[in-house]
Amino acid sequence: MSKVFFASARVKKWKYSDSMPGKLEGLLKQTDLKRYFEPKEWVAVKTHFGSEGAHRIVRPVFIRKVVDAVKAVGAKPFVTDTVRIKGLDYLEVANSNGINHLSVGAPVVLADGLYGNDNIMVKAGEILGEIAIASVIYDVPAMVVCSHVKGHIQAGYAGAIKNLAMGAVSGAHRHCGWKCGRGAMHTIGEGKLIWDESKCVLCLQCQEICPLEGINFKDDKFSYDDDLCWRCGRCTRVCPEEAVKMPGGDDEMFMKSLSEAAKAVLSTFKNRKVLYVNFLTEIQPECDCMPAAEVPVIQDIGILVSDDLVAIEKASVDLLLKEKPLPSSLAEDENIQNGDDILSSLHKKDYYIQITSAEALGLGSQEYELVLFQE
Repeated sequence: MSKVFFASARVKKWKYSDSMPGKLEGLLKQTDLKRYFEPKEWVAVKTHFGSEGAHRIVRPVFIRKVVDAVKAVGAKPFVTDTVRIKGLDYLEVANSNGINHLSVGAPVVLADGLYGNDNIMVKAGEILGEIAIASVIYDVPAMVVCSHVKGHIQAGYAGAIKNLAMGAVSGAHRHCGWKCGRGAMHTIGEGKLIWDESKCVLCLQCQEICPLEGINFKDDKFSYDDDLCWRCGRCTRVCPEEAVKMPGGDDEMFMKSLSEAAKAVLSTFKNRKVLYVNFLTEIQPECDCMPAAEVPVIQDIGILVSDDLVAIEKASVDLLLKEKPLPSSLAEDENIQNGDDILSSLHKKDYYIQITSAEALGLGSQEYELVLFQE
């Protein structure tokens, strides 16, 4: 049975060791990183840099604690993510959100290069076939996956599986484009944008939100660069009239594709070389890639650490299910009640499929022991 170490967000003593940064330090010591990382070994600290306007990412203070803990065993960490907008712009976003060498204590790099197409094709299963893993993730011998637990309009729940599946995969491959990148998961191989002129009010929100500036409205007619498009789906999410749509596979196929991609990423690492840290904080309804951050729908719960991907996701969900929806949030707008599955109620997605699929693929076990942090 896998161990999942847990520290509550509640502060019972007014001392540093009872703060969340202090508890994270304690959790990482309790985990004993020497079992995973060797002196002088390069270790990727994988996180999400966020977006301009989306500030509820894993805070730099927590990333710094992970970096310091990796350094303490003699390993050499760096902080990384894959390109979601133009590479130089994404580094600027990271810096504006507080993620830079000075704040986190380690180099900050793009895992798939400035152009987002520096990657290696890896076998990924029946649904995806092959997927483009960021070359830095492919090559590095060890990794700590720092995931902000939250909702997601397509995945329902986003934690470590989603962070691996989409965060370690490039948006596109230099030869086979989005169909070999994370766009393959978003659309399961389809993904032509469809514009319904009769519904469009020309608000231009889709054009404004496109991270690659690929949408145009010449003469008030919608068009987009099909080769450039990464199929991120942001345009469809912000359209108030549902005038822009992007057909894709069903939810079950999408969830299973996440698990396939996560397995492909993990296939590039040896056993016990990847550690997971889930931050159940600022649990907003949407992904950190959107250009704004909503108020949390669930109160801060705490931090989890494990070397079992499935166990930490199951433990995260179990903790979420015990919480009440927060007032003055989207949960209240949707009339979600105490005892409801808050994230599932918000997005109408069976997010649990990604966990059971990951277990079926041998990525871990839902059977776990929750080990409470004690100072």
